[in-house]
Amino acid sequence: MQSLSPSPNATYRGVGEALYRMVTQEGLLRPCRGMCAVVSGAGPAHALYFSTYEYLKEFFTTRMSLHAQLAYGLSGCVSTLLHDAIMNPAEVVKQRLQMYGSPYKSCIECATRIYQKEGMKAFYRSYTTQLTMNVPFQSVHFMTYEFMQGLTNESRTYSPLAHVSSGAVAGATAAALTTPLDVCKTLLNTQEERALTTAQQDRVTGLMQAARTVYRLGGIRGYFQGLKARVIYQVPSTAICWTTYEFFKYSLSKRKFGHHEDQSLPPNPSMQAVSSSGSRWETEKSPDRQSIEQQPGRSSSSSIVSGGVSSGGSGPGGLYGALAFNSVGEGKVALMEAPMSHR
Repeated sequence: MQSLSPSPNATYRGVGEALYRMVTQEGLLRPCRGMCAVVSGAGPAHALYFSTYEYLKEFFTTRMSLHAQLAYGLSGCVSTLLHDAIMNPAEVVKQRLQMYGSPYKSCIECATRIYQKEGMKAFYRSYTTQLTMNVPFQSVHFMTYEFMQGLTNESRTYSPLAHVSSGAVAGATAAALTTPLDVCKTLLNTQEERALTTAQQDRVTGLMQAARTVYRLGGIRGYFQGLKARVIYQVPSTAICWTTYEFFKYSLSKRKFGHHEDQSLPPNPSMQAVSSSGSRWETEKSPDRQSIEQQPGRSSSSSIVSGGVSSGGSGPGGLYGALAFNSVGEGKVALMEAPMSHR
């Protein structure tokens, strides 16, 4: 549907008509073309994507004390740089296979012929455009998701319904706002022959040239071709993605921390001396102190000042540093170690 100069046999008025004619004229599995390219790239790309996002989100919010929404946006931007470096070649192969009348029969054949005819740069011709699109896409995506989580899941616990709804709204919003860039990216990836012939161009090589070509061939409406299909695709896609991710995150964390809760924490060698001295101070009271405590009208109290120090931001390995000051007698200090509950 994003084709700027489609074949007469591939001119569609809507998503339903496009899907119906695609299946009836080209076969039941035609809508699945390019799946092999997506699957091969999505695994490593998303692993790097989410791990980077989680690390940077924690880093920006706890160590750099940035505003939450700004931290989410920056984390999404950096994650996208790494994600697209892996997914861009897969995207090129996928879109070449999905074009109407595509001459390629498999992902391997498509990738081989592209490399032989156009070289390695063909796989990254749209990389800057992909980033130009995906950086705002993922920034809007993550900020909207976290915003929706604040509305539907304030406790930030595992909630499938909240993850599904938040992911769906985030995907729809980001997809709609970045459709013009996606149209330009499609033109760069496919180098559509009919469009190039109509525009009297040999090749489209950059975002600005792609944007001008889209405007020449389709006007303002050309930038929004396939908008409905893109939104319909992103709603379940991001909902499934976030729900699956949150499920595995919850399951793995539950197993990890459940294991730690069943076992006592191992002693910390660096704290043993201080801890032991603290315990002796608590248990071995001097005669003078005991007599003072027993005097009427006198009370013994301790003021505790706690400062949370976490290892990686959360987890049972975190420590509370506690300063215990005895207000009666000489005033002794003990550093006590205690596990911090998982947030």
